[in-house]
This record gives sequence, C-alpha cells and structure tokens, in this order.
Amino acid sequence: MALEITVGPPRLAINQGYGVLITDQDGQIPWPTDKGFYHSDTRVISSWQIFADGEPWELLNGGNIAYYANRIFLTNPTIHTEIGEVAEHTLGLSISRSIDGGIHEDLDLVNHGMGKVHFNLEIAVRSDFADIFEVKSGDIVRRGRITTAWSQSAARLTIAYINKDFERRVTVTAHKCDSKPVYANGRISFELELKPGEAWHSCLLYAVGDGKTLDHAPAHCIAQTRGAGARRKLNQWREAALKIETSNEEFYRFYHQSLEDMAALRLPIEGTSHLEFVPAAGVPWFLALFGRDSLTVSLQNAMVYPGFARGALEVLSRYQAKRRDDYRDAEPGKIMHELRRGELAHFKLIPHTPYYGTADATILYLIVLHNAWRCTGDADLLTRYMPTAEKCLTWIDKYGDRDGDGFQEYQTRSTAGAYNQGWKDSGQALVNTDGSIVTAPIALVEIQGYVYDAWLRMAQIYDALGKSARAQTLREKAEALFISFNDAFWDEESGFYALCLDGEKKQVLSVASNPGQCLWSGIVPPDRAAKVVKRLMESDMWSGWGIRTLSTHNPSYNPNSYQNGAVWPHDNGIIAMGFRRYGFVEEAARIARDISGAASYFMCHQMPELYAGMQRDPTTFPVQYLGANVPQAWAAGSCFALLQMMVGFQPDAPAGKLYIDPVLPEWLPKLTIRDLRVGENIFDLRFWRDDEATRFETLKGDPLAVVQKSYATATTRWL
Repeated sequence: MALEITVGPPRLAINQGYGVLITDQDGQIPWPTDKGFYHSDTRVISSWQIFADGEPWELLNGGNIAYYANRIFLTNPTIHTEIGEVAEHTLGLSISRSIDGGIHEDLDLVNHGMGKVHFNLEIAVRSDFADIFEVKSGDIVRRGRITTAWSQSAARLTIAYINKDFERRVTVTAHKCDSKPVYANGRISFELELKPGEAWHSCLLYAVGDGKTLDHAPAHCIAQTRGAGARRKLNQWREAALKIETSNEEFYRFYHQSLEDMAALRLPIEGTSHLEFVPAAGVPWFLALFGRDSLTVSLQNAMVYPGFARGALEVLSRYQAKRRDDYRDAEPGKIMHELRRGELAHFKLIPHTPYYGTADATILYLIVLHNAWRCTGDADLLTRYMPTAEKCLTWIDKYGDRDGDGFQEYQTRSTAGAYNQGWKDSGQALVNTDGSIVTAPIALVEIQGYVYDAWLRMAQIYDALGKSARAQTLREKAEALFISFNDAFWDEESGFYALCLDGEKKQVLSVASNPGQCLWSGIVPPDRAAKVVKRLMESDMWSGWGIRTLSTHNPSYNPNSYQNGAVWPHDNGIIAMGFRRYGFVEEAARIARDISGAASYFMCHQMPELYAGMQRDPTTFPVQYLGANVPQAWAAGSCFALLQMMVGFQPDAPAGKLYIDPVLPEWLPKLTIRDLRVGENIFDLRFWRDDEATRFETLKGDPLAVVQKSYATATTRWL
C-alpha cells in the first residue's frame, strides 16, 4: 500500500503574467526572507504583516483556490485593550487575494465573541525593490532611493524607488472600507469597534508601476466575483486545451494539475490582443521569457495546446541576434536564452537584455517550427518564420560549430556568462569520471542529436516548399553527422555514449542522463539503442522515481544536487519518448509510472522542477529539491510528453492525417482524449487495452484521417 504523504514547501504562491506573490502559509511576508510580491523581476513588497493592537494573528488554515488566488483564515490571540480583554479565538479574520497585474486583497473580520471589541487592525508593508537576481543570491545592494507618501484623502500609500532613469513604485489603496484608514509608524491602521456577531470589511488594492505604465489591481472582491476575469481566462484555456478521461485517478490528477500549471505560466505577448501567449519557465525565479524552456514546453504541448508554439516562434524571432556581442554571448542568428526586466538588466549589470548563452535554443527553434507545422498544417508559419529559420541554420554551421569539426561546441565569451549552456546549465553540471569540472569548449552529446533531428525536419520543410536540392543537402549533412557522432561519442567498452567531448576533444565518460535524449532525436543506431536503454535503467541511474541526472558511482553524485544526481521530470519525459521511439515500450511505461507516481506525493499533484534522486523503497517518497520552482513549465509538461509517448502521436496536418501508435501500460488500461486538434480536424479518441494489445476508436472527427502507423525509429523519422 502506498504511503499517504503530501510533499511540498511551507508557503503559498499565486501568480499571473509577470507578477508573483510568495508568502508564508499565514499569508504574511516575514523579513528577511526571499518571499515577497515580485513584478517584472523586482520585489516590490518585501514584508507584509498584520496585527491587532500590535499582537500577531494565529493561523487556522490557508491555501490556494486557483493559481491566481488564495484565501487565509486567521484568529486572534488574547488581546488586552482599554475596554477589556478580547478572549483568544473569538475573532475570525480572512484574507482573500487575487493577482492579475496588481493584487486585490479582501480583509474580512467577524466578532464571534459575546462582548463588544475595540482595537486597531494594523498592516505593516515594506518594500526593498530588490532585483530578483540579488534576492535569489542573498546579496542585495541598494542603489537608489526609496520614498513613502500617504494621501489621507485617497487613502493611498505610495512607495517609490528611483535610481537615475529606473523607477518602480507600488501603491496600496484602501477601498470600500467599513472604517477610515490612517497611516503612521509604517503601518496602515483601521480602528475597529464591533458588537457581538458584527462583521467588518476592507479591500486593499496593490498597483505596480514603472513611472510610465501602471498595472492596476483586479477591481472586484473575490467573494463577489470569484475572480471573474482570471476565471474567465482559465476557462478559455481549459476549453481550448486537450481533455482526458482515464481509469487511472493518479494520472488524471497529474494531467489536470499540469494543465492548471501551464495556464499559470502563460505570458501575454506584447503587441497582440493578449489572447496569444508564450510559456514562462517557472515560479518564482523564472517568471520570464526563456528560449530553451519556451521551445521545450511548446514541443511538450503539441497534443495539448499547439498554440504555444506560435507564441514561442513569434516572440523568439523578434529577439534573434543580429550581431556579435560577447558580453551577451550573442552571435548573428542565435536565439536568446533569457530576458529580464529588473534593475540589474536595465543598467546592463547582467547580460540578460536578453542574454544568448544557450547552445540549444537556436536548434530547438527549427524543431519547434517543423513540429508546429505538422500539428497545425499552417503553411503561413513557414512563410513567416523561414527567414528566422535560415539564420538559425547559418548559425549552426558558422558559430555553433566553433572549430569546424562538424560538432556543436559552446564556451562563453562573457565576463558574466554561463559556463554550461545546455539544459544542464549550472556551473557544476558536467563532471569528469573523477568528479572534476569538464573544461570548455564543450561538445555536449544531446546537442549533436538536436542538430541531426533539426536538419532532417528542415529537409522535410524544404521539400514542401519545392526546394528539393536544399532538402537533399541537409539530409546529406545529417547522414554525415550521424556517422561522425557515432564514431566520436560512442565508447565500445562501456556500451554507452560519452557525456560530451571536452576542450581537448577527449571523451568524458561520466554516465549521465544526457545520452537518453539522443534516443528522442534518433541519432542512435538501432543496434546500440538497447545498450543505452539498459544502461540508463541500471540501479545507479534509475532511482525508482525516474532516471537520475548523474550516476551514483560518480564522485560528484549527490541526490540533493541540482543536476548531479537529482531527477528532472522533463528530462525523463524526453527519455521516455526516446525509449518508445526505439520500441522499448515496457521501459518507457516504467518511467511514465515513476513520474506520475512521484507527482501523486506532491501537494495538489503539482510537479516541481526537480526532486531528489534518492533510491525508492517501500518506506520512501520523493523529496522536493530545496528552492525548486513550483509551478514549473517543463516539469508540468512532462505529463504531456508521457501522454504523447503512450498514444504514439505523429501529426501530419499538412496531409490531413493523424498517425498514432497507441500502447497503453497495464496501469492505464483505458484512456479517452477529447478535442485533439490537428490542423482543421478536431478528434475525440478512445483507447483501451485488450489482451495486452491497445485498441482505439474515433468518437469524433473523420475516422479515415486517423491511421495507425508504427512509431518511427532511427534515421527514417522524417524521410
């Protein structure tokens, strides 16, 4: 019998757009911590506390009612007042918050006692306007000046920060108050006098500005509207996304929470009607535009919400580098890594304006373009983004391959650049067999696979555009890379691929999860795939909760490290798709069960960015990484990747076809998917296991457009 344990951080987090509020479970923001209200990479509220005549309130319970709203219930300790003692637990205080640009906060208090009470309700608000990078590092430097002003007539507190031409301000407006607020001693205070059973209410509206624009708070009380605007947006998202029905409650809850997380991480695209979105990376540290993350999430969402790809292709094309800039690791044609909006970026104290230190985003852009075209059948995507794609192809040849040996290498040129520029991008992520750090420039194993896959996909696009000669050139380049890669990266003695080639072009034979992604790309010969799968499923790599990032045999292994032993759900989702591609159905299903099972232990089935690589046994449960982003886009998207794997999803919208090759595992014997959009077609499909085979029927949509076709393997995927 499974352990009934809920794992999660002791905090509350709500977010929408570029704003995120992180508090303790009682709704307060203690000082000093890394909690607060962040907007556009600036912490605009660093401390928020509430008192009754100077006495702190006691928590009853609190929780999120949606990704953008929460509610906290507090009660009083004994309060000594002029007219007598207020007995403990006779007052009920609820705090309800909704975020959408700014924050709407409802304060509701009821006197449940038998006597009249008279006291001051006090709210202490402080703002340090720290850049999110400095908060995360714990090294905050005050560069500008903070001013505070109170308008009694408007019942408004304004806290402003100015450093030269950089400005941030937050206003706190008391609205619809049952008693008049005053401001003194750093606190907004309300004098309350309540008879037995009497209630009191006030709204506080938190608006955030930069001196030019102002993000207002939601206008209405949550209790009155249940967050009507945000709820409407969420319902629109749910309606547009894929729905599932399944006999497995665990996977069902994992899927629906992942949908909620994906909705929470949608960033509106500037210059549009705000009905188009691009996925942010995660809360709280990565609520920003990322190249690699947005593209990976777009691939994960191919079945669920293919529109994400449109947003990612559009926004990232706008920021494609036009010139070389070593401080930002930019080169012509390169797709950006990360864009920030805070003070450090404004004054170019960090290179994230945007920063281009990613070796894979440019390649993934091509893969996403092809995938989006196959999912939507929209030829306009090719017309619109082929100029961007052409520059990506040029970058791969001219800059990605730094020394002309046919492989992609990376090494930062920036004084503030990232040492590692694959998805494992921490400075300690790539280690030798003795645990030492790999020397740069580095040719990372999975990036070679990405290029191979991208060239084959782009060849298919060129065929569709009538440019057969260009298509043939790319296929020949892919074939040459296939041969050279398998010669340079394969180690016959261990029967596994090198993690990378180091700065001297020597194989780094540390066993890590990276080669598993090469199965997804198709650059592994079929006769070697079994060895790769077997090695990844050995006990030093497979934890029972998923495949670890690094073998337990490596001296640098630590189950609690960021990328040297922890389990990353998105990595496992990609690896499972690779296993399935080469026909290793049982192993792929085992990973899917690992990840789905792990999700069931986390609060609300909300998958964190990563969790510890400790070995599973009947008495253990997954342990969340300290500081993991929750929600996190590609962690949530891992569920969607696993769904693609089980259905054998192969869209061909340009031809009006949906190819599938479903194999449901024993633990998921029934599955129905609804509103699957492939081009102009919308399908409902039902799958079920029958004598170990998986059957399906088309419930909605043209049944002749749905074709069972073996999940493509090795080099033939896009030929």
